[in-house]
Amino acid sequence: MLLVRQYRHAVRSDLWEIPAGKLEPGEDALACAQRELREETGHAAQIWTRLTSFYTTPGFSNEWITVFLASGLARIGDADPEEIEACEPFTPEQLAEMIADGRLADAKTILAIAWLRAEPL
Repeated sequence: MLLVRQYRHAVRSDLWEIPAGKLEPGEDALACAQRELREETGHAAQIWTRLTSFYTTPGFSNEWITVFLASGLARIGDADPEEIEACEPFTPEQLAEMIADGRLADAKTILAIAWLRAEPL
């Protein structure tokens, strides 16, 4: 799984995450996912599969995100160096270890990993 590392002001820390971002006005979720993959990783995907959608923190926010699996990746450029500190691939074993020891603490990323474990495609 390809993850990006970026600084998050709210937690004052760098976090490993799946590529993600906000919808532009009039943009649908798939177009946003495709754009964010390009911008944050410098990759494009041949196959896009919608995994799930959910509220991130419904106790105080109406943020709704959709998670996609992007496969058949091809490098088409570079990640945005002003936004992304690193972009690296990780094995399922590495991801499990990172979740267990707290190096991977982003909820949407943990949910995406759990979804793929529960529903292998």
